[in-house]
Amino acid sequence: MADLSHRPGDLSSHPDVHEMRERYAEMLHGRGASAVEGLAFLAGVYCAISPWTVHFSGAQPELTLNNLVLGIAIALMGIGLAAAPERLGGLSWTMALMGVWLIISPWVVTRFPDSGMIWNNVVIGAVVCLLGLVAAGTMRPRRET
Repeated sequence: MADLSHRPGDLSSHPDVHEMRERYAEMLHGRGASAVEGLAFLAGVYCAISPWTVHFSGAQPELTLNNLVLGIAIALMGIGLAAAPERLGGLSWTMALMGVWLIISPWVVTRFPDSGMIWNNVVIGAVVCLLGLVAAGTMRPRRET
């Protein structure tokens, strides 16, 4: 019969202990912004559907198209940051700039935006800008050893 007792083991004699410690240290000091990508994806999806949820799609087709395109881009950026953070890490600054554009777009794209459009874009833009800045702040250049 096999010995199934739970005795504390000593890993110091394990042949791969050095590699396991390096991987653990890399994971511990790695990027900790996994929630940011998910929130960016959700903010992008909401931005894309917001013209229909806030009911300004018929009155302002330019702002509808603006929010739709930016929402899809932000959602794809959130997916990309989750899938390949090393390659797309620099795009987090772009996400922050998209947030700023969302804040000012009701006045730039439309002539007379109503308060629903303004508040919708200001809140979404602030959230996206904050998420972009947090994602950019958590990006660290990888050290080669």
